[in-house]
Amino acid sequence: MPVNDSFSDASSSHLINRAIVALSVAAFGSGMSMRVMDPMLVRLASDFAIPIGMTSWSITVFGVAYGFSQLLFGPLGDRYGKVKVVAFGSVACSLTALFCASAQDFSWLLIGRVLGGATAASIIPLAMAWIGDVVAYEKRQTVLAKFLIGQILGLSAGVLIGGFCADFLNWRIPFFIIATWFAVIGLYLGFHSKRLPDHTHVIQLGEGSGIARLLGEFQKVLSIPWARQVLFTVSLEGAAVFGALAFVPAHIHTTHGLSLSSSGALVMLFGLGGLAFAFQSRRWIGVLGEVRLIQAGALIMCGSLISLGWVHFWWLTMPACFLFGLGFYMMHNTLQINATQMAPERRGAAVAAFASCFFLGQSSGVAFSGLLLTSAGTPLLLTWAGLLVLIVGIRFANLRKQKFLQA
Repeated sequence: MPVNDSFSDASSSHLINRAIVALSVAAFGSGMSMRVMDPMLVRLASDFAIPIGMTSWSITVFGVAYGFSQLLFGPLGDRYGKVKVVAFGSVACSLTALFCASAQDFSWLLIGRVLGGATAASIIPLAMAWIGDVVAYEKRQTVLAKFLIGQILGLSAGVLIGGFCADFLNWRIPFFIIATWFAVIGLYLGFHSKRLPDHTHVIQLGEGSGIARLLGEFQKVLSIPWARQVLFTVSLEGAAVFGALAFVPAHIHTTHGLSLSSSGALVMLFGLGGLAFAFQSRRWIGVLGEVRLIQAGALIMCGSLISLGWVHFWWLTMPACFLFGLGFYMMHNTLQINATQMAPERRGAAVAAFASCFFLGQSSGVAFSGLLLTSAGTPLLLTWAGLLVLIVGIRFANLRKQKFLQA
């Protein structure tokens, strides 16, 4: 059984806090890996003498591998220890980054990106699940919000470092940086995991072996009605939010005449909105609570997306992007706290399923939005996404309120 009284002992608390910081540092590397290719596509097309459309596969294959590999690492974390698996996964990420850096043709780079996505999938869901194991529920949402600072900063750093190296240095350099980052944090986590208190090493042996045990873990998660509701909600949230966010730079560029680089820089305000929530999460959670946090987040996102679609002055997109990020992390962080608690006996598998649904929801949302864009245009696309996320948020808030009343 997971133990959540770990903060009662000062020494244990110190070791656990250091582990959480280290896991956030690993999440930084995962975020950086995820977005580092975005600004490199033109440079890759030139260096490998291929069409720019083909270079985008370096992003697609990473995302697909990342989404599906979540399902493998969740049960592995439950079986062998979550921090230990994150440590090994980080070292593996270092090796796959070196593989990408040494690729001599685009085919080998694609293979490296597949391996990179698969190994990066071991980090964030298992880190969240481990936080769920060792942090009491009433404190968990604040801790998760602060943990995610690493990922948010990593996403921004990936875009900045990738773009700078593509413009002025060499596209291989970011992969050497990522490899070094993961090697250091992976080794640290490996040594630090041995110092953690015994009660933080939550192991679930499961039944059967191999594929049978893997499928059995997810079947048990899906047998829980509340888990199905959380997974369904996060899938729709990912589709609505990132189906819209993917086309915001193009919308700003075509509607307001800003350059693509300037449009992309404005969209980085989405991440700043997430940071604003993370740094003030304790206050937000204390004032609003889970249900109103979901409602407020969904309402803010809806208003921001509709504003982005229809405002006539480019400078109004700045607060809209910032508020979009703030609203998203208000709602998504609350979904995350529910994911860590929807199946406590197999938390690794549960959070992995949550992350997989979220990431695959993003992919389907971008694909659907691309089809809708050709016939409706970006203003209607952003409006549709805003209304969808509002409906999804209100529905889940009502379900969460009913669950509170039943408890």
